[in-house]
Amino acid sequence: MLSLRKIRENTEKYKQGLIKRGLYEGNITIKEALSSNNTSVPLIDRILELDKTRRDLLYRVEEIKRLKNEASKEIGPKKKKGEDISNILEQMKKLGEEGKEKSSLLSDTEKELNTILETIPNIPDESVPVGNDENDNIVVKKWSEPINMDFEALPHYILGEKLGMLDIERAAKISGSRFCVLYDSFALLEWALMNFMIKEQIKAGYRLTLPPFLVNSASMFGTGQLPKFSEDAFKCENNDLYLVPTAEVPVTNLHRDEILEESQLPIKYCAYTPCFRSEAGSYGKDMKGILRQHQFNKVELVKFTKPENSEKEHNALLNDAENILKKLGLPYQVSLLCSKDMGFSAQKCFDIEVWLPSEKKYREISSCSNFGDFQARRANIRFRPESGGKPEFVHTINGSGLAIGRTLVAIIENYQQKDGSIKIPEVLIPYMDMEVIKND
Repeated sequence: MLSLRKIRENTEKYKQGLIKRGLYEGNITIKEALSSNNTSVPLIDRILELDKTRRDLLYRVEEIKRLKNEASKEIGPKKKKGEDISNILEQMKKLGEEGKEKSSLLSDTEKELNTILETIPNIPDESVPVGNDENDNIVVKKWSEPINMDFEALPHYILGEKLGMLDIERAAKISGSRFCVLYDSFALLEWALMNFMIKEQIKAGYRLTLPPFLVNSASMFGTGQLPKFSEDAFKCENNDLYLVPTAEVPVTNLHRDEILEESQLPIKYCAYTPCFRSEAGSYGKDMKGILRQHQFNKVELVKFTKPENSEKEHNALLNDAENILKKLGLPYQVSLLCSKDMGFSAQKCFDIEVWLPSEKKYREISSCSNFGDFQARRANIRFRPESGGKPEFVHTINGSGLAIGRTLVAIIENYQQKDGSIKIPEVLIPYMDMEVIKND
């Protein structure tokens, strides 16, 4: 959630930030909007209007309380002296009626103000490129060259079906589309990847946690999934519980409504969870194979840090996620996402994209985001400075380390052999007790 005080103090910056996000009036491009002096950003204007009304009402409500208290103190002494108090009683009645009216208006104003603040995104960091979609993202790094194959690379779902280890048809019978069943060595590879990723991140200094796989609405609100993205969530009927869309939600909310000590920061967690997403905004995309599923496994990295260290910690988290791909020997690139392609809560985001030979292109396998204090404001996560003074909001950072299903896909495709078998990356052999997946 954005800071009202910061919006008041630097209105133009926040207007520009929301324009970069595409929130403005008129059918013009972002660049045209940024260069136009006439561009309206009604959300910011309305926020400032409501904020002024709220503060004026709050001042008057407090003033009425003060006046009523002063009048009440006069009643006793006047009664003792036998003086007429009818004017005082009439005054208190009018103040009471006005106070009730102003309190109701204050409640309505705060409700509208909070509704707007809850549904507008974080503003982009100054280093984020301005753009409309993935075509405006900037590739900032590449590692290793795509593997040259002297045969036509098959997609993972064909290889899996031929090996008898990937079953999408029976999964559809059980649950519907966007589910799969893994058998034998593919199932073992999924668990091997989870164990390998967790052990590597523990080595990198992350504390392992196994959180609940069901979370309440307060937790979903804290990380920004609610209210804006309720359609993407799976809600349990008759309960205030949601299946986790990512471990980011329960792990970030470990410290909701807490004040941490500065000496505790940075706090670094890694967590495994299954993830559940309805993919409401992805109708028709990636229907073949298991790239986009309603249920998938993931190892997540989450950090809580001081504001002045968040950029450094963001880059370190990115490197920790990259190292998994390096050790697996999978070619990848890193893209800095443009202003409209970032997630709702992010102020800066890098996507790690792994090479898929069958598609001859890179596909996202991890998003590593810095949220600034956006999530911390929603979840009320602060720290107490060692030097004293008021508690400050932490910065939160997270990223996949990695999405296990997509890593499985990348290994199947990049390590496929001409005979349809699949080599096991060297670092996974101890977890698998085999060097090659093949039909016996």
